[in-house]
Amino acid sequence: MQDPNNNASTESIVRDEKAKLDFSKDMSYGDYLHLDEILNAQHPLSPAHDEMLFIVQHQTSELWMKLMLHEVRAATNAIAGGTRADAFKMLARVSRIMEQLVSAWSVLSTMTPPEYSAMRPYLANSSGFQSYQYRCIEFSLGNKNAAMLKPHEHRDDLLAQVRAAYEAPSLYDVSLQLLAREGLDVPADRLQRDWTQPYEYSEGVEAAWLEVYRDPHKHWDLYQLGEKLTDIEDAFRLWRFRHVTTVERVIGFKRGTGGTGGVSYLRKMLEVVLFPEIWRLRTAL
Repeated sequence: MQDPNNNASTESIVRDEKAKLDFSKDMSYGDYLHLDEILNAQHPLSPAHDEMLFIVQHQTSELWMKLMLHEVRAATNAIAGGTRADAFKMLARVSRIMEQLVSAWSVLSTMTPPEYSAMRPYLANSSGFQSYQYRCIEFSLGNKNAAMLKPHEHRDDLLAQVRAAYEAPSLYDVSLQLLAREGLDVPADRLQRDWTQPYEYSEGVEAAWLEVYRDPHKHWDLYQLGEKLTDIEDAFRLWRFRHVTTVERVIGFKRGTGGTGGVSYLRKMLEVVLFPEIWRLRTAL
């Protein structure tokens, strides 16, 4: 004979399990992540099958850039405020985010020139060149250029964000201020300057970093900071390089949809050095 107590126990377990799977009253995974909005934000304009790849690639890149900006801004504030350990963790995360962005180009490179040509007319003048988040990243890392404000003038809210990054001291600027607070001889013209100007190499700054790198145990935190900055620029260079090679592979030397020179413009960006003294000091060690 079956034990009625066991049956009742089994039915109770089943009811409990069903209750756990009922998300009509509680927040679900999709609710928390707003998946309805995210997964319904892809609206291809062409009949081309590959446009979905193009849209998802750029949307996910913008999400990673949102996180990158979140970390860069917080790390900059942490360095300025003296909480170095927090900053180091954030900067390490920035490098990993860039690795994700680098690998994403491999997916986009599966789009062949004919496939891109089938959808390109539908893009009009839209271009990654107009990404305000990317511009904020460039400005936050010190590559300032007033001309890059203009693509955002059509949106006051976006222009305000880009201008704020343009006018603020960069991650490297606050890093040099930290070196000075630690007693290293950083030239005064690098501690207070026009933050809207791109950073330029300084022999005095290289000498300060050299002091750190010649005795890393004495200046351990600053040494770690220097290497975290090196990691970021290393990853950023790879990101730029994969960008230019992917564009050349897909469109050759055609002009970009946003009016830039395309590959020629992107190759110029490869020459930008964000933290010049940290790279040059290696020759002197």
